[in-house]
Amino acid sequence: MGNSIIAACKNGDSSFEDLDSYFPVRPECRADVPNTRFRPRAGRTLSERRWKAAFSQEGYLDIAGVLRRIQRGGIHPSIKGAVWEFLLGCFDPNSTFEERNELRQQRREQYAVWKYECQKLVPVIGSGKFTTNAIVTDDGQPIELANTTSNGQEDTNNGMPVDNGVYEKKVVQWKLNLSQIGLDVVRTDRSLVFYENQANQAKLWDVLAVYAWIDKDIGYVQGMTDICSPIIFLLENEADAFWCFERVMRRLRENFKSSANSMGVQSQLRALAQIVKIVDPKLHRHLEELDGGEYLFALRMLMVLFRRELSFVDALYLWELKQYGKFERRIVRTGAMKQNDALAIFLVASVLEMKKKQLMKEAKGLDDVVQILSEITGNLDAKKALNEALKVHKKYMSKVKKT
Repeated sequence: MGNSIIAACKNGDSSFEDLDSYFPVRPECRADVPNTRFRPRAGRTLSERRWKAAFSQEGYLDIAGVLRRIQRGGIHPSIKGAVWEFLLGCFDPNSTFEERNELRQQRREQYAVWKYECQKLVPVIGSGKFTTNAIVTDDGQPIELANTTSNGQEDTNNGMPVDNGVYEKKVVQWKLNLSQIGLDVVRTDRSLVFYENQANQAKLWDVLAVYAWIDKDIGYVQGMTDICSPIIFLLENEADAFWCFERVMRRLRENFKSSANSMGVQSQLRALAQIVKIVDPKLHRHLEELDGGEYLFALRMLMVLFRRELSFVDALYLWELKQYGKFERRIVRTGAMKQNDALAIFLVASVLEMKKKQLMKEAKGLDDVVQILSEITGNLDAKKALNEALKVHKKYMSKVKKT
């Protein structure tokens, strides 16, 4: 968790001040980042006091009461990390304080084992530094390069040692991924003061490197930094952050699967096309005529859950409402599609509906579609977008029942 948030934890319910103190943005970036619409509201937002009161003496959590409060006003920044561990499924609300402490310790020990395995292969892992340089060739031979740190300065005293010998294919691929992870880390949420600190960038790199090591079928795919970055920000302990990310990836990993012929997110794109075709056949035909019938222009929104379209804070708020909120339950209850996919797809459909007039009038090609949709960046209200998604869902279900 960012230092400002850690300090705020001590202030209790009195700390409903400007969000800039919790999520500080670099001064030179303020003009370029989307405005934040979410604001903590006393009496509605889940506060530190109400969060503590939600636990019994043994540690059982009244999750239903917590979720109602989140739906009313989100989560106060000072407790987001602790709440997210439950929202993401790291801990069972029906567990005790003692049980969770034991599980946390076991997980930290397991993470340490995996990280040590990685360190033996690439010693810069866990050093507080990271690399953006390739460390092996495509056939696994070591490349002797100085380690490049987050500020682009070469650190000749911390070159990256690499193993010699024969490399298994998946180990080689993992090592090849490390430089891409580093390049993406440098680009991710760079407007935040938090990521001016190289140690925080290195923590993000370490977590993604270890995850790619244990999930060799997926490894690392671009977009994962956008998912992992908020977790690194909210959870101070690296191992705890890793396990939260691992839980998120259980839900999202199919999105990142790909082969020579398909992408994992294609099933969601097909579902999106089907929804738009039913709720707005005219818009769907127009997009098809522009060669956009596969809806690839929506790829980013679905893969990284509107991280780029919303401010950092508003994206967190959207994710919180999505996890267990009334929005997701209402869509899933109708059997529209899998829980992991439902809300994000209807959110994209609602954005297309909001931009329909402009798309119909101005879009003469796919580049125009991308440009028009990019205009929502900084202009999207998370809660209003969710309500619009429900309206699209209601219309979709009404039309499906008539067919």
